[in-house]
Amino acid sequence: MNSPLCERFGIDFPLFAFSHCRDVVAAVTNAGGMGVLGAVIHTPESLEIELAWIDEQVAGKPYGVDLLIPNKLDAKDGGLAAAEIEARVPETHRRHVAELLERHGVDTGDLWAERIGDDYGDNFREAGAAAVMDVAFDHQIALIVNALGVPPASMFERARAKGVAVGALTGAREHAIKHAEAGVDILVVSGTEAGGHCGEVSTMVLIPEVLRAIEGYDGVSVLAAGGIASGRQMAACMAMGAHGAWCGSVWLTTAEAETIPTVKAKMLAASSRDTVRSRGRTGKPTRQLKSSWTESWHAPGAPEPLPMPLQGLISRPAMAKIDKLAESGHPGAKDLATYYVGQAVGLMEVEQSARSVVQDFMLDYAEAVERLAATVGD
Repeated sequence: MNSPLCERFGIDFPLFAFSHCRDVVAAVTNAGGMGVLGAVIHTPESLEIELAWIDEQVAGKPYGVDLLIPNKLDAKDGGLAAAEIEARVPETHRRHVAELLERHGVDTGDLWAERIGDDYGDNFREAGAAAVMDVAFDHQIALIVNALGVPPASMFERARAKGVAVGALTGAREHAIKHAEAGVDILVVSGTEAGGHCGEVSTMVLIPEVLRAIEGYDGVSVLAAGGIASGRQMAACMAMGAHGAWCGSVWLTTAEAETIPTVKAKMLAASSRDTVRSRGRTGKPTRQLKSSWTESWHAPGAPEPLPMPLQGLISRPAMAKIDKLAESGHPGAKDLATYYVGQAVGLMEVEQSARSVVQDFMLDYAEAVERLAATVGD
């Protein structure tokens, strides 16, 4: 394809797959697109294992790594230990979660028994992320992306030294300008339809708004993101001026995905109206499947979700228990189960391999371009 990103990375098709599953990353790269591993959940040791495996599978083909280093973070003092951070969680929030689970028949006796390690939150901060970046830059990555805020100077310095492109998630016009001024190579312009952390502006509006805002910055590519699950949507975004598409949700119902079967079944049955933008999971607005968990944070009298990372301290243990019980058939846990996913979930109707998703994108894209070309007279 004639896209600056195909030329830059040596790929056949400018479809970028964000996934926490290494199998999806490798499959998309090998199918002619480019996989990007979400690394925020990894320690340096676990990331080393994942990237070594991907290196072996893709045999020199390009892939990327995505980190999450916010510019603003509650309790960001690197000297705080896990116990000190946990002490900032109000008892009202613990009680809200415990009562919610108990109403659904979930035993909460051991819910807070295991403390998240003293390094909790380190990957969310520049100092803690340095160790993860050490691992990433020791491998053959072609792209590193910061998913929340302007990439730190250390990321730029190390990427430039290795010839690695730097990307940044962009949810608003002002974000795009800050990223472009900082020297970002690729803007992942994500509309509110997206799964996970997202803003308030729709993809169809945000893409042209950002493209207009960065007209004076040379060499910055735009990847369209948010609600994209088909080649025709990708073609529409590229017709507006994007250089490719960044997709996350569409891989969650693939055979390789890390999604638990209960949630995957919910996604396959869901419509585009079955998601909600909520702070109840991480403390920042994230789009996810509606469930009794998400509804509980918007109910009358519910406590206000805590800032990141405090909300995660109460949601992560609860969701881990919910997922485990849901897979054993526990009806209350199945009702509570949720996961990050965008409005494109309504287009995700069958389970298939990641490779076949890429192939479907290519075919659908080509047909859409032909239809568009047919509208132009001789």
